[in-house]
Amino acid sequence: MRLVLAATGASGAIYLQRLLHYLDGPEHELHLVFSSYAKQVIQEEIGELNIPAGAVEHSNKSMNAPFASGSARFDAMVVVPCSMGTLARIAHGTSESLILRAADVFLKERRPLILVPRETPWNLIHLRNATTAIEAGAHLLPASPSFYSRPQTFDELADTVVWRILDQLGIEAPNACRWRENSPQPTPSD
Repeated sequence: MRLVLAATGASGAIYLQRLLHYLDGPEHELHLVFSSYAKQVIQEEIGELNIPAGAVEHSNKSMNAPFASGSARFDAMVVVPCSMGTLARIAHGTSESLILRAADVFLKERRPLILVPRETPWNLIHLRNATTAIEAGAHLLPASPSFYSRPQTFDELADTVVWRILDQLGIEAPNACRWRENSPQPTPSD
């Protein structure tokens, strides 16, 4: 798949790192864009991002990336983590950076745009922006981890969100725990 992965200044760099882990391989062409605050948050939360060999990084200040135009054929875009400010600007089509322009392109071309906000709690403005983005065609996938797989590490916990992102992309999520398929079953007294 040809994928655009963007990160903005919200907390949750681990989700991007785990997604990159699963997408590492020759079957995917990865294009990365980071907001200036994303780089700061990544540094504070996980230090250095492990980027797969062959992934191409683009400046958020440039519109020269191929996916800034609808004529370039890309399969999907994921913004992980997606700040509420970025969600608002995507919902209102401001397009003043590469991340925002690319999101606008994916919406207008009816290509999958997956937004992964981690912010909580939400206010009414967040909800209205989310509704606008969904009505425009975006997929909102809040970074809400699940626990029925009984995760033991931060990576395992983050993977419960990343598996859902991979599902939305139509990419096999190896080792994904599916409810009542391979999760630990409750005892009768539960």
